[in-house]
Amino acid sequence: MRNAERTIAATLDSIGRQTHAKLDIVVVDDESTDGSVAIVDHKIRQDRRVRLVRQNNAGVAAARNTGAAATAAAYLAFVDADDLWAPTKIEFQLDALSRGGPSVGLAYCWFASIDQHDRVVSFGPQPLVEGDAMKSLCAANWIGNGSSLLMRRAAFEKAGGYDPTLRARQAQGAEDLLMCFRVAEHAGFAVVPRYLVGYRATPGNMSSDSLQMFRSTELVLDEYRRKYPEHAGDIAQHLQASRHWFAYRAAATRRRHDARILLAEALQQHPLASTWHFSGLALSIARGRLQRRVGRRDPFPLYGEVVW
Repeated sequence: MRNAERTIAATLDSIGRQTHAKLDIVVVDDESTDGSVAIVDHKIRQDRRVRLVRQNNAGVAAARNTGAAATAAAYLAFVDADDLWAPTKIEFQLDALSRGGPSVGLAYCWFASIDQHDRVVSFGPQPLVEGDAMKSLCAANWIGNGSSLLMRRAAFEKAGGYDPTLRARQAQGAEDLLMCFRVAEHAGFAVVPRYLVGYRATPGNMSSDSLQMFRSTELVLDEYRRKYPEHAGDIAQHLQASRHWFAYRAAATRRRHDARILLAEALQQHPLASTWHFSGLALSIARGRLQRRVGRRDPFPLYGEVVW
């Protein structure tokens, strides 16, 4: 948590409402300068499961590692201070890990993007990858965010924890993708095919810096291209898709300079494919706006909880 006074209360409320109630809720403060700590202190007085650990500003990977070190829990779930969990998230993921057996080290679920009012605005992918996830991860980042994960501590520790060197290289953003790769090297994955996470991209948070997010993704994919040359084609596809996505995100958030850089790189790599991609994306955006204008609602209740 860093300067999350606008969202941390809602995030902690969503954690506290979990149907699996036996939780050790560790909030790591990454040297906030706003009112975040006061809000967490208030939550601590309301819920004995909540406690606060503070660290000097060191970034998301270090904060996740600090939180993991502060608890003896056999299972670890991480959530960003502006994301939300549906009430059954942990219960369903623990069940998925139990059914998968000790060879499964990580359970993930689907996510929906939410706005500043906690309302669903779009839905993430619907992956069903289980077991050996390495080839699929090389081809695409279908996990999407770290708030969707639950890991066995053994898998987390064998992966070496989160890697803080991306921040040192001024490329924060893909720490969760890198963790998934490192877990996939030695353990299987399980999926809970429900939208159980509300993922929020707000102005000023790390995920809103599209160019940095892409550079971070590029560093991670380059590492795994060297490790798994047999998947080089999948990784090249993943990298180009990431350029497209982050170029769109940069344009949508009015970071036009970043959008131009990423768009130019995409067109240089694959001109025709990129042209077709952005044409299709523009059509999809226009269709979505029309659906919202006429009042069409997405069938969220079919997949998971509406109330976080």
